[in-house]
Amino acid sequence: MSDSCPYCSGKHKERDDKEYKDLMNRLKRIEGQVRGIEGMLENDAYCTDILIQVSAITSALNSFNKVLLANHMKTCVAEGIRKGDDSVIDEFVVTLQKLMK
Repeated sequence: MSDSCPYCSGKHKERDDKEYKDLMNRLKRIEGQVRGIEGMLENDAYCTDILIQVSAITSALNSFNKVLLANHMKTCVAEGIRKGDDSVIDEFVVTLQKLMK
């Protein structure tokens, strides 16, 4: 992981192997789906066929977000609250607002 990510908060989280593998497997599947759509475009696939595949990717990304959000709540947010750091709640609310655009 690069420390120069222009989109990152600068915070880091150690994930256990199970969580890491689950999230990576989901992303790899999504990556495969995107590559599949690239192939469909290259092969002049019909528009609705591509749209259906894009919808499947959107659903997979939403599922990824749900899993990551639940993990975040159970670990980062809960840990912050236990330590008396209420700023994690404000950060979480802002994150939810961004996700619900």
